Formats: sequence, structure tokens, C-alpha cells
Amino acid sequence: MKTNPFGKQGWTPENIDNLERKTFLITGANAGTGFEAAKILLSKGAEVVMLNRNNSKSTKAISDLKEQIGAHAKVSFIKTDLASLSSVRQAAAEINKTIPRIDALLCNAAIAQVPKQTFTVDGFESQLGVNHYGHFLLCGLLYQKLKASHGRIVVVASEGYKMGIKTIQFDDINWDNNYHPNKVYSQSKLAQMMFAYELQDRLKGIDNPINIYVCHPGASATTLIKNSGSLRDRIIFGIMSKTPLVQSAEKGAYPEVMCATEAAEHLNQKGYYGPTGRMQWTGPVGACKLEPHAQDKAVMEKLWNLSEKETNFKWIY
Repeated sequence: MKTNPFGKQGWTPENIDNLERKTFLITGANAGTGFEAAKILLSKGAEVVMLNRNNSKSTKAISDLKEQIGAHAKVSFIKTDLASLSSVRQAAAEINKTIPRIDALLCNAAIAQVPKQTFTVDGFESQLGVNHYGHFLLCGLLYQKLKASHGRIVVVASEGYKMGIKTIQFDDINWDNNYHPNKVYSQSKLAQMMFAYELQDRLKGIDNPINIYVCHPGASATTLIKNSGSLRDRIIFGIMSKTPLVQSAEKGAYPEVMCATEAAEHLNQKGYYGPTGRMQWTGPVGACKLEPHAQDKAVMEKLWNLSEKETNFKWIY
């Protein structure tokens, strides 16, 4: 077994130096690992812009963060609904106009195990639409600002990418004929990972490219399943979350914060980071084993081309 370069305890927020004058954008930051990531970054002096779809929950999250960190905490909110490409475009326009720099964009928001096939306003299967297409467009619209800041994109994936069909079902990408909550979620998270690894390839040879990292939170006690999963899945995860198999949302946030802040020389863009303990569900944060199907080049290229077509957005590097 490889030795964790961050020691037996793995990476922790103690590794972070002062983050003053740094700005981090986090999708889905009003609860769960996104909220915890925001709290860690704010505690180190950073500015955090939350990209959430719910106004009232975001206002409450800002209030909670200022109460926990202090009134001086530099945290704000821009409405962003990843289930609507129009909303993503509006949010990106506001960000590009009002946010001077982006040191890292944390693609944290997700929906999971949606029990019945549902669609975004643009006609995408909801899990693929929110988790992949929404982030694909958002990253593309913010790329030039990220590049100007020598920033990063952090894709929060899931161990679920190992499940399901382990590829993209291009002939029925909305799963009209064989919809399955877990398999479709698996495809959506695999798509996010493939986006990240393909973008890395496309930026080779580009002057001052941004860095892109892929991580996962392990099994963390968040509201992800509660918000979108079936009653059965909510009950099962509710029971599991009371056991040592599931860690806190705070620890689940460590991998994405590490990828957003750790020195680039300590990270591998082609790597995959998260808890390294039993089944990679919990334990010290470090480099995890990555299954080869996550970097299937032919599938990655096909997915990229399809994603540009479906979002009606052409990346300019």
C-alpha cells in the first residue's frame, strides 16, 4: 500500500496557509459538504461565493456561516440552478461582471438516486443534466476568468462511478428504456470525471492552463440522498449514517478543499482524491485508486462533443 504523503492522518485543513485575497466559488454550498467546505475556507480568510438555487436556504447558510466564523466572513450568494442552462448562463454573466478573480471553482452540487425518471427544463435526464451538463456549461463560461487567475476546477465525483454500466449509454442517454436511479447516478458522476480528465488533455500545450482535480467525499452524512432519493434509499442511508461506515460532512469536505488549496506540486491532475480507508468510504484523505474506465479516451471525446452540442456551448481555450 502506498504511503500517504500527508502522513498517517492524511490531509487535513491544518495544511492550509492563510487564504486572504483568495476567492472560491462553490456550487451547492448551503448544506452538506459544500457548506462545510465554505466554512473551512472562510475560517482561513478566503472569500466564498455560494452558487445555489434556493434563495432562502442560501440566506440562512450565510447567516449561519457568519455566526460560526464571525461577522467579518466574506461570503455571498449568486443564484445558480444547474437544472437550467439559462440560469447557469445568467449566473456566469453575473460572476464574470462582479467577481474580480476565481482561485477555484468547486463543482460540488449534485442530485442522487432520483427514484423516477425526471427531466430538466432543457430536456435532459435530471441527474445527468444537473451533475454533468450544468457544471460543464458553468466551467466553460467561467474558464477565461479562471485562466486569468491561474485558478482551478475541482470536480466532486463519487465512488458511485464504479457501479452501473461503467460507461456512457450514448444510444439512450436519458435512459428512456431502462431507467434505474443508481445506474443513472453512476453515469452522471462518471460523466463529470470524464469531463475533468478530457479537459486536462485539451489544455495540454496551452499557455498558463488552469489545473483540474477530481475528488470524492466518501460516505458522508449529508442531505444528498434525503433531498432527491427514494424513501427506501433515505431509510437505508439514515441507518448507515449512524454507523462507522459513514463519516461527518465536515470530513467529507476535506478532499475538495484539499484539491482547491494544496500546492500543485503535491497533487496529480490525473489522480483521484478522497478517503483512503475501508472501501474508500472513510479514513485519511489522500490519493485513491482510480478504475481505468474513468479515463476511456474514446468515450471521453465522444462525451465532450455531445456535451458541447447539448449545451450549445463551444469551449475556447
